[in-house]
Amino acid sequence: MNIIIRFFIKIISMIVPKSKRAVVSEKMANFIFGFKVRKVAKKIGQNFRCGDFCSVSPTTTIGDNVWASGFKIQYCQNCVAEVHIGDYVSIGAEVLILTANHNYNGATIPFDHSYIEKDVVIKDFAWIGSRVTLLPGTTVGEGAIIQAGAVVHGNIPDYAIAGGNPCKVFMMRDEEKFKKLKEQKAFIIR
Repeated sequence: MNIIIRFFIKIISMIVPKSKRAVVSEKMANFIFGFKVRKVAKKIGQNFRCGDFCSVSPTTTIGDNVWASGFKIQYCQNCVAEVHIGDYVSIGAEVLILTANHNYNGATIPFDHSYIEKDVVIKDFAWIGSRVTLLPGTTVGEGAIIQAGAVVHGNIPDYAIAGGNPCKVFMMRDEEKFKKLKEQKAFIIR
């Protein structure tokens, strides 16, 4: 499906002048891929950019200037767990965000028909690499970077650089430099 849509975008963008093709192509992709997100999400801030199909829950809030290359929020019907994505967050391709898990401690085994739900929070300026899995109850701190392919559970502190399975912090960003850039409003806007 993505290939067909990308082909369609390329064909349509060919009718505009060469100097405007990249801009037109990006705007079309953002419109097509972000359509469902804008329709389903609880709230979306300004300048949301969607470079590939994304799937959200009705309890998802997305901040300003968020760039998503394609993520999926896996949730159960009638679940109330929320996903909060802050401002200036960058989310890589094929990221999976889980807000619920089967209840393994219920009346049947291996699990019953109820769910254990927990919110997922991605704070401002976080960068989530491609193919990361965020498990229920995860909080990714401000300015944190999650390495591609990581499986994250629990809290990742502000300014941490973490990765692996299970995800562990292996380095910290320069907090003073980060705060100085934030104060100067030196933000990347795509």
